[in-house]
Amino acid sequence: MNIIRKPITSLNAPQARNSGLGPGVTILPRGFKKAEGCRPLQVDTIWERDIIIPLRDGTQLRGDIFRPQYHAERIPILLVWSPYGKTGTGMFSLDMIQGRDGIPVDMLSGFECFEGPDPAEWNSYGYAIAQVDARGIFHSEGNHIWHGTAEGRDGYDTVEFLGNFDWSNGHVALIGNSWLATAQWFIAAERPPHLSCILPLEGLSDVYRETLCRGGVPYTPFWEFLRDNGLYGNNEQEDVIAMIRKHPLMNEYWEDKRAKAHLIQVPAYILASMSTGLHTVGSTRCYEDIPHENKWLRVNATQEWHDLYQPETIADLKRFLDYYTKGIQNDWEATPRARVSVLRFNQSPLVNVPFSNWPPPGITYEKYYLTNGGQLTRVSTEGISGSVSYQSDAPALQIDNDSEEASFSFTFAERTTMIGPAKAVLYMSCPDHDDLDVFIQLRKVDRRQQTLQNINIPLHHLGLRSEEEVESINTLKYLGPTGVLRASHRALDISLSKPHWPAHDHSRVSPVPPGSIVRLEIGLWPAAIQFEEGEGFMFKVAGHHMTLAEFVPLRGRFENGNRGRHYVHFGGDFQSHIMIPTVPL
Repeated sequence: MNIIRKPITSLNAPQARNSGLGPGVTILPRGFKKAEGCRPLQVDTIWERDIIIPLRDGTQLRGDIFRPQYHAERIPILLVWSPYGKTGTGMFSLDMIQGRDGIPVDMLSGFECFEGPDPAEWNSYGYAIAQVDARGIFHSEGNHIWHGTAEGRDGYDTVEFLGNFDWSNGHVALIGNSWLATAQWFIAAERPPHLSCILPLEGLSDVYRETLCRGGVPYTPFWEFLRDNGLYGNNEQEDVIAMIRKHPLMNEYWEDKRAKAHLIQVPAYILASMSTGLHTVGSTRCYEDIPHENKWLRVNATQEWHDLYQPETIADLKRFLDYYTKGIQNDWEATPRARVSVLRFNQSPLVNVPFSNWPPPGITYEKYYLTNGGQLTRVSTEGISGSVSYQSDAPALQIDNDSEEASFSFTFAERTTMIGPAKAVLYMSCPDHDDLDVFIQLRKVDRRQQTLQNINIPLHHLGLRSEEEVESINTLKYLGPTGVLRASHRALDISLSKPHWPAHDHSRVSPVPPGSIVRLEIGLWPAAIQFEEGEGFMFKVAGHHMTLAEFVPLRGRFENGNRGRHYVHFGGDFQSHIMIPTVPL
């Protein structure tokens, strides 16, 4: 297949913060600060800059290695594989988020790669940090790859190169957030011999199904922003935006961008959160599909960038790494396989609730039927039919409670805890068009029937006094789990579907004759929410995304394929409902 490419943003762009190509070795003394206000280095540190990493096709990557100058034994390497620029280069940094996502400047050394661990922290524990610019990024040669088998092969070669340093103990681990996590699925599936374990700390696992074309609906604003503003180099990059416009259906190109988690053999420490709009399903899907028992899932209560640098997180990651890369017998394997933080929105979360697996054993699915008056009922409404409608092409800004959103509510008579992915079955029609882009959301409501927002970062970490001061972006506020489906993509992929998760085929379209009623099965991303007596949830249906935008400039940028009014039918022959997974807690 011909892959469409476009020039990557030049290294001369001011926002690239390009420090130039300068191979060499520098000894940084303990206490050294990269800049005033940054965290000082904890140990004397060797900084090997712009080392050459050869790949099997002759391409040369560039990387920086930070390692303690003095260590009695050979040490393991933590590989940080990134498209954003190593050692504090590139546009992306915590400074672009209000309150730096709750991470003060003096908490980090400034030598860290965006979304990666801080060398100042990990060198002091006897670990080397290798930050590698992926193919085509900054001074690494070649054209940049947006995930897939080819990136996995590049990672394989890099792991094997690093694992043979004479100061290394031969153990390499992969670690990082977001893209730095996603790349790990593909690298680990290639099974490099020196790879001892992976720590994907929130990462998507299927570019098409989970983000770029979730539910068959192209979602391009975020990825255009990343393509045009976040990546820098000398050559070209894959243009996934042009590819999804030219190839909107599933094909071999998109299939190659679905991680083969069933091939991963090494131990895995997997992070997830319910607050992300990009990564939740990637984390939980790969946990489920990795075919061995040496895997652990932790669902954190905040946000991945904030979580990465918390002392309790670092201690937990260190225990895992000590066990698998240093052979320290610290009883890590007794750690519960799944630890889930349950959000309560108007109360503090329940952190690290232990379960023996994910999804948690003992889940009960409760069915709630849509009915007249905007209500949900536990009783089938076969004798009472009705419908509601909304204008599907109304403009939306993704700032919470946009116009033209149908809603249905239920109040709990006792404490109820939802953990896992919900699923909706809706009967819908549109008299004005032969397709429907349908978006659904589950919101927690308080005893006054007011929808709630979860503040992802503790206010005192953000330096704020009230929730009203928190910027309404998805990084900082979570509204609730969502689902998306284009009706013409409603056919299920039986090979990928699970009892708790409907996966769609996406290889063909089945238009909906205008005015005809069609059955849609839509999965909502996993959630963990507790409701007290008198509280409840609101189920919303609309023609637009109801999550908050990832960044302020992206508000109002999403365009759907809708036209006219959508009708949601319920009761009688059309038993529209939502199934909620609950566990006793």
